[in-house]
Amino acid sequence: MRTPVRTDAPAGGPVSPTAPETPDGTVNGARPKKSAARPAFPEPRPLSEEGLRLRIAREIADDLAVDVLSRDRAGKPPFDEAARLREAGLPGLLTPPGPDRRGTDWRTACAVVREIAAADSSIGELLARHYVLSWSARFFSTPDRADGLELRSVAEQWLWGGSTDIPDLEPTAGPDLTLTPAGGGYVLHGCKALAAGVQVADRLMLGAVCAESGESLIVCVDPAHPGVAADAEHDRLGQRLTGAGRLSFDGVPVPAGQVLGAVPHDEHALSPFATLAPLALRLALVHVSLGTAEGALAEARDIDRAASRSRPATGPDDGAYPDAHQNVYSDAYAHRTGADPYLLLAYGELVTAAHTAAAVVESATEALARGLLAGQELGVDERADIAVLVAAAEAVTSRSAMDITTRVLELTQGADSPAGALGFDRFWRNARLLTAQASPTHSLRDIGDHYLNGTHPALTLRA
Repeated sequence: MRTPVRTDAPAGGPVSPTAPETPDGTVNGARPKKSAARPAFPEPRPLSEEGLRLRIAREIADDLAVDVLSRDRAGKPPFDEAARLREAGLPGLLTPPGPDRRGTDWRTACAVVREIAAADSSIGELLARHYVLSWSARFFSTPDRADGLELRSVAEQWLWGGSTDIPDLEPTAGPDLTLTPAGGGYVLHGCKALAAGVQVADRLMLGAVCAESGESLIVCVDPAHPGVAADAEHDRLGQRLTGAGRLSFDGVPVPAGQVLGAVPHDEHALSPFATLAPLALRLALVHVSLGTAEGALAEARDIDRAASRSRPATGPDDGAYPDAHQNVYSDAYAHRTGADPYLLLAYGELVTAAHTAAAVVESATEALARGLLAGQELGVDERADIAVLVAAAEAVTSRSAMDITTRVLELTQGADSPAGALGFDRFWRNARLLTAQASPTHSLRDIGDHYLNGTHPALTLRA
C-alpha cells in the first residue's frame, strides 16, 4: 500500500500503480503488496529493543493496510484485528520495562500507535485507548497493586476497554454507573457509551459512583460476566472499526480487590500525577489523528506518482508553464513525475503542515513521558506545563488533520481518479470523528490564559 509521511523520508523512488481492492481485500484477484509503512519517529538502532518493537508494529501496519478498505466498508466488530494485535504482543507493550513484562516507554508506545493509525486509524484508536487504560492502576492505585495487575494483563494479553471519566454530578441527572455495597464489595449497575472495545475488550476499567456514599471509584470489571451486555454502534461516520457502542451492567459483582481506588471530588485534593490520565488519552488520540493525516497524504502521493508515470512527460515547448517562467521551471520540472506546479505547491503545503504538527506533538510527547516517569513526585507546575503542550498538540493537529484529509480528497477526485475505489473518503471521515471529540477553541483558550496570566489548566480527570 502506501508509506506514511516522515520528516526523514526520501522523496524519490518509483512505485507501481495501485489497483482497486476487490471485496475480499485483494487486488485484481491477487494478494496486494503490503504497505511500506515506516515509523512515525526516527527509528532506533535495528538491534535495539525499541527498534524491534517498531519493526513489529510496521509489520502489523502492513498487514492491516492490505484489507483496510474492505474491512472499513463492512464495519464489523474488530475481533480479527484484536487477534492480530495480540499475536504480535502489542497489548502488553506499554508497561514498565522488566524481565517479566518486557515493556517499553511512552514515546515508543506513541510511535507504535501512530504507525498503526497511518494504516488503519480505527485500530490505532483501539490500541491508543488500551495503552492509556492499561496504566490506570498506576494513576489511581498503589504500586504493588499496579504491578500485580500489569503482570497478569501482559501474561494473558488483555485488551483494555472502558473509561475512567467520572462526569460532574448534576442535580437533574445521576451518574452513568453506580456501585451498591454488597458482601464486602459492590454491585455495578448502569450503562456506559464507549468509543472503542465494547465487544473485544478482555477487561474494563471504569469510573463509577457509590450509591450510598457518593464516592467516586475506579474499578476493574470482567466483561465476560453474564450481567454485562454489549450493544455495538453501527453506521458511524468514521472510525468504524474501533468497536464503539454501549455497555449495560445489571448486577455485576465487583469484589473489593477489583476496586483500584477512590477519586476526590475536590480538584485541590487530586494528585497531579493522577490527572495525567486524561492528558495521556488526549495525546494518544492526537497521535492517531496525526497518523491518519500522514497515511492519507502518503496514499495520495503514491496515486499521483502512479498517474504521472502513466502519462507522457511534458517537454519544455508543450506549454506546461507560463512563458514568463519558462526558463526558470522547465528544466527543473518538465521531465519529472508530477510536473504540475499547482500540484507541487499543494503537496508542499500539506507536507509542511504535517511536519509542523509532528514537531508540536513530539514536544508534548517528550514532556508527558517525563511526567509519567516522575510519578507521584510530579508537581502542579510541571503538570500545568504538560497540559499546555498537550493542548497545543491537540489544536495544531486537529486543524492539520482536517486540512490535509480534506485537500487530499480534493486532489484525488479527478474525472479518471481511482479515489472512490480506493476509499480516500475514509481518511476525512476518520479525521472528522477524531477531531470532533475535542474543541480546539477550549485548548487555545487554556494556552492563552496560561501564557498571558500564568493560569494553570484545571486539575481534572475528565478528558
